Amino acid sequence: MAATPPAPSSPRRTVLTSSPALGPLLALGALRSPLKRPRPGLALPGAGDRLVLPGLRVDLARLAAYERVCAFPTGEDALPLTYPHVLGFPMAMRIMGGRDFPLPLLGLVHTSIEITRRTALAATGTYELTVYVDRLAAHRKGTEAVVVTELRACPEHGTGDGPDADDEPAWTSTSTYLARHRTGPAPADDRPADTTRPSEPGPLPGLDEWRLAGDVGRRYGSASGDRNPIHLHALTARLFGFPRAIAHGMWTVARCLAAHRTPPAVRVRAEFRAPVLLPGTVVHAADAGRFELRGTGETGRVHVSGRVEPLGDAATGSRPV
Repeated sequence: MAATPPAPSSPRRTVLTSSPALGPLLALGALRSPLKRPRPGLALPGAGDRLVLPGLRVDLARLAAYERVCAFPTGEDALPLTYPHVLGFPMAMRIMGGRDFPLPLLGLVHTSIEITRRTALAATGTYELTVYVDRLAAHRKGTEAVVVTELRACPEHGTGDGPDADDEPAWTSTSTYLARHRTGPAPADDRPADTTRPSEPGPLPGLDEWRLAGDVGRRYGSASGDRNPIHLHALTARLFGFPRAIAHGMWTVARCLAAHRTPPAVRVRAEFRAPVLLPGTVVHAADAGRFELRGTGETGRVHVSGRVEPLGDAATGSRPV
């Protein structure tokens, strides 16, 4: 009789008492990066293991600074759609900058994000934040890490305990981060060409032209805590191969969504396609649920593109939890 394989173990939960300090995590991750050698077929120790931060309250002063730099309305008791990513970013960096994470933190490129918000979230609420790396995925240019962030609202008049672990998160994001490295030969594709696939949609109509100041990266870094040197000054950006400082990818998405306006229950998908140099001028374009940020001129390079989709009947609700 064949032996029964052991049941897969449940993901581990590590409960934090406070959000990790982002600066030291980025520095430590950078120091460990040269010791890591990404290659095809890497294993991910502890895939799915959770970092959990219960009892989270939002710093309203930092939130206001974030709202100002991203052009969201200030003073409203509702978190901007992209703000939970800022709350979870230090926990993601703790995992990806850790000794056991196989990809080097230096050089990781944020390539896409999908955000699902099921209801508006009160800025004065109490939340439980969960972050984990779901898996590593092969990519034609290297390996992607798939990072999930979940935000659950704690009961307004409860016992002080966190939300039920089985409750659906009020807010979820899935980000992909690409580590470029040499890959093996692509497998042969013997399938016939798909002639029924719809053609790529045309360019979106430009709505506004934005002139971006050279300090956008520093202002966003101060509000978000992400002070990666490629975003701060031309001198530090040149050390990493950029001619000038570049805007944070999550700032470009947030700035577009601040102009686009989104319903309380919504799903957003965005792809980061090219860096935005600072200072610079870009065009915000949108139509029928799609948006993009691109360079000026008829053949302006697309920097970020995305889509906004209301979530069914829940999209009509607007009261923060």
